[in-house]
Amino acid sequence: MNILIVENIWIGDINYGFFDKTILTSFSILPTLYARKIAAITPKKHEVTLVNERYSNIEYDKSYDIVNINYSTSTAPRAYEIAKKFKDNGTTVVLSGLHASALPDEAKKHADSVLIGWGESNWLQLLEDFENNKLKSVYTPVKYDDTLKIPPTNVKLPGFVISGAVEATRGCPYNCDFCPEVSISEESKFYARPVDEVVEEIKALPQKIFNFYDLSLTINPSYTKSLFRKMKNLNKHFSCNGNVDVLAKDKELVRLSKEAGCVSWLVGFESFSKQTLEKAGKKMNKVEEYAQAVENIHKNKMAVIGSFMFGFDTDTKEVFDETLEMIKDLKIDVVDFCVLTPFPGTPIFNRLEKEGRILTKDWSKYNENVVFTPKYMNPEELIQGVRKIYGGFYSLPYTVKRVLRSFRLGFYPFILILERNFAASMSHRRLLHSK
Repeated sequence: MNILIVENIWIGDINYGFFDKTILTSFSILPTLYARKIAAITPKKHEVTLVNERYSNIEYDKSYDIVNINYSTSTAPRAYEIAKKFKDNGTTVVLSGLHASALPDEAKKHADSVLIGWGESNWLQLLEDFENNKLKSVYTPVKYDDTLKIPPTNVKLPGFVISGAVEATRGCPYNCDFCPEVSISEESKFYARPVDEVVEEIKALPQKIFNFYDLSLTINPSYTKSLFRKMKNLNKHFSCNGNVDVLAKDKELVRLSKEAGCVSWLVGFESFSKQTLEKAGKKMNKVEEYAQAVENIHKNKMAVIGSFMFGFDTDTKEVFDETLEMIKDLKIDVVDFCVLTPFPGTPIFNRLEKEGRILTKDWSKYNENVVFTPKYMNPEELIQGVRKIYGGFYSLPYTVKRVLRSFRLGFYPFILILERNFAASMSHRRLLHSK
């Protein structure tokens, strides 16, 4: 069969210039690896084309047997447009990804079949059924066990890609109420690939630098330490995600990450409010441990990329100025500032919808817009507050100071901090131009 897998990436309404788009493409920054994993496990007897709209046009006039469109909430309208064009051509359309898993009944209106869950557990069955003219309208996940392997992601991609992508573990036990993974993670269980298998995949990467797409590499410290020990002589450089509690307390894991080639840790701090963290289910975050986590990472000459979110029911208009001052005190190298988005399928969406606080179900707006009524400020005050803190943190004088300070971390962290500051400034531009 001839199969097309669309890795649909939404980049908003801003018309990026050639240089901007090249940076986005080259660093291969993606929300998930689901589409690539589905491509990786497709039997070799089939011809598979993987298309990412950022650097490849979709050929609607080409003959495909199946088109699998993988999408998230903000890309849903675009995914449905693509689906209609192929269905009008008589092509069988499959929808998959976070949004399709959260709202399969909606997805069914636009497709011949819906793939729920991570995909690897039911994609092969879908292909077999299609060949036997027994395609089902919905494929629910097969329960994970020790016999079902998480596949590799090293598939050939078009374009010039600087950084590769690997996933060593799957799932998360924490159930933060704003996380869209809740709708796809099969009871939020945690799975880990065999260490040697992950190491071999990393060896095979054509890129010298890559990203771990694991939700967190600190969930099982023993596993991660074993992985890092076996990565010491690979001569690769990588970035990964981790939680405050382990990064603050487990100095051995932090040291081993550096020895394995780690350049940066992305840490979801989310808030400096203990009340906010508790209500959001972010139990692994202790505000009093933030400084120690940052110090441990910096001491081992790695960058700290922090993530903060605004719009929680405990946030007031003062939260932006207060957060900026505390971030500066911590000397975090790069920060992502996010508007809280209640994605369908998450506990926070269900609660806000029940309270009548969801403002729109235009899914294209579920991307850096305020789509609900905040408790202690109005939507405009929330979006303006995020713009303000972006402007304060990424002001030219403070950015220059921060980048110069990163020289002490070494070449790769310095380059990453430069690149991430550039990407953040682009994100700030999107906020400034958004309606």
